[in-house]
Amino acid sequence: MSTQLFEQVDFVENTVYEQVITSLLDQKYAIVDDFFTAEEIEELRQSLKMVYEADCFKKAAIGNKFNEEIDKSIRGDFIKWINEAEGRAEERLFFSKINDLVAYLNRTCFLGILQKEFHYAIYPKGTFYKRHLDTFQNDSRRKLSMVCYLNDASWLASNGGELTLYLPDETGEQALDIIPRPGRVVIFESQILEHEVKPVLNSERLSITGWLKTR
Repeated sequence: MSTQLFEQVDFVENTVYEQVITSLLDQKYAIVDDFFTAEEIEELRQSLKMVYEADCFKKAAIGNKFNEEIDKSIRGDFIKWINEAEGRAEERLFFSKINDLVAYLNRTCFLGILQKEFHYAIYPKGTFYKRHLDTFQNDSRRKLSMVCYLNDASWLASNGGELTLYLPDETGEQALDIIPRPGRVVIFESQILEHEVKPVLNSERLSITGWLKTR
């Protein structure tokens, strides 16, 4: 009984996380432009560029590790998986905030998120990722998809690379184009919303992309 009282007193409502929860409940996706500070985004962007320049990225595949396949006609990005335990200081800060969000979601919404996986992603000019769903026939553990954009402050909407979510409605579906503005975080339900990355028309589209997973 005393432990329950302590937990109730110890709980502090987080307005950003509550915004995420409300949006996910209402529309299956959330867009947050202040999840990370501008300084944190710049540090993560520089970290991504440093790793990319060290030639540590690889061509992204489709499918999971049991049946992955590289198909440039479906996706054209390059990725580098991030290891929480062995990551750089900027990456550890990123995971610290993600872990805080996960703890909040599990405590308030009982989502049962126990695992996560994230990677850097670069879409060079001319690349894209065709419409798909973030789940596999032999693995349905992905609960929430998450993208954090690391483009620099000069990024223009005309550069393309929008994330398009396909939202079911009474008439069938509605397409929502989300501009990858620097620092913007998009979270959506992995098993419900199909989506795509539109072709990058100029510059390079930078992000951290990942999934919050159940057991």
